[in-house]
Amino acid sequence: MFNTMYFLLLALSFSIIFLFNLFRTKQSNNNRSNTTARLRLPPGPKGLPLIGNLHEFEPTQPHLWLYRLSKKYGPLMRLKFGCRPAIVISSARVAKLALKNNDLAFSGRPSLISFQKYSYDGRDITLSSYNETWREMRKLSLMHLFSVKQVVSFRPIRKDEVSTMIQEMNEKSGSSQVINLSRAAFFLTNRIISRAGFGKKYDEMGKRRFDKCLKEAQELGVAFFFGDYFPSLGWIDNLTGMKSRLDNNCRDLDNIYQETIDDHLDPNRPESMRGDILDLLIQLKHKQQASPVPVEWENVKGILMNVFIAGTDTSASLIVWVMTALIKKPEVMKKAQEEVRNALGNKGTVDEDDIPNLTYLKAIIKEALRLFPPTPLSVPRETIQKCTVDGYEIPEKTMVYVNVHAIGLDPEYWENPTEFSPDRFLNSTIDYRGHDFGLLPFGSGRRGCPGINFGIATVELALANLLYSFDWELPSGMKKEDIDMEMSPGITSHKKNDLCLLAKRYEYNN
Repeated sequence: MFNTMYFLLLALSFSIIFLFNLFRTKQSNNNRSNTTARLRLPPGPKGLPLIGNLHEFEPTQPHLWLYRLSKKYGPLMRLKFGCRPAIVISSARVAKLALKNNDLAFSGRPSLISFQKYSYDGRDITLSSYNETWREMRKLSLMHLFSVKQVVSFRPIRKDEVSTMIQEMNEKSGSSQVINLSRAAFFLTNRIISRAGFGKKYDEMGKRRFDKCLKEAQELGVAFFFGDYFPSLGWIDNLTGMKSRLDNNCRDLDNIYQETIDDHLDPNRPESMRGDILDLLIQLKHKQQASPVPVEWENVKGILMNVFIAGTDTSASLIVWVMTALIKKPEVMKKAQEEVRNALGNKGTVDEDDIPNLTYLKAIIKEALRLFPPTPLSVPRETIQKCTVDGYEIPEKTMVYVNVHAIGLDPEYWENPTEFSPDRFLNSTIDYRGHDFGLLPFGSGRRGCPGINFGIATVELALANLLYSFDWELPSGMKKEDIDMEMSPGITSHKKNDLCLLAKRYEYNN
């Protein structure tokens, strides 16, 4: 219904403004054609006048649509979305040429409506464009918020919340109740983020409001806004209600941030709020007041948004996809369980000191990141200067999509790319930190994810305890072939249907 309305409004609007823009467009096209003739642009599907390739766009699974197109047009492909030119990178080789050899040129972010709103007009780390303020915020975050030392300081929180999850599952396993692993992973990551980020327990954050805001933000983050691609038609976003939805969601999020900030500024605040991410941000704000790039409250809220939205969904998604892959490959799960149980004996629980010894578990996580990256289509970048990639010229202000899903299936980089085979990472130096361009779940270079250590620590500890504590089975009457691998729409690649399994407590004292 909404798609039909969009295109009816779009057709009407084009009819009204067509004559007005005709002469200007023709003159602009003449100038552009002279310039384009001198450029060697990447290949791509031919679009329609004015709207380009928007009519072909598949919003529910864009990474799959772009992957299919890349099979025809190549690993460096050109598209046009309204007034915005775009390229798509779909192979490890081209990713290296672009993101390593031209890291600076590809370090921008497009000024999209939702990006601007969620980032407080470019005051965060993830969505703001490349400038002096962004460089300072990223440096401070890497040094003070997401450093290895700081991630280690949150170990007690991770241990406590993972133990709580295992205890809850143990109660259900004793009565043979089906365990919804999707919900368990979601609650686990939210509880950890609530305590490490805001110094509050998940229930104290008002979890229903918390969850509702997060779900709405995930949907709006990939929603279509006319103003992004047709600036003169931005008023349509008001008519369709999209602008109102975005404003309401941002207002609700801002209320959460402000309430939590007020709690932290209270001199009688609880001890749990000392040393959390928000507390560190407030300290940085005071210390950087006289700096050429001071930390403002908008920067604090923008970074809280990064922690709140990016820090919860991605880790939960990865935990679920790993368990989904393992239940479909029992021999791999058995090997992983043998590793962790042999390493721990009758210790009873896995802590983070045990993780370095679990090489097969680490290989499983890498393989899951390759096949099921939490963000299969990276947050779009934008070129901040003209550059050349693989012999093609990429103009400034070109939107850039890195298809992480396609790169993980690149047959030139991976042998048997569609097969889930963690053994490929044993005795391999390939890692997910952005230096190996066939595995880019967290990006690379200047735009690499600063919270990678925090997220991976949660995933490793949770999975190690799930595999150590329980033997996992499918519910009665279900076969592994019945488990679907569909993804729900959104920024993060959540499994569309919840993963529900039976757990049998492992008797490690035997």
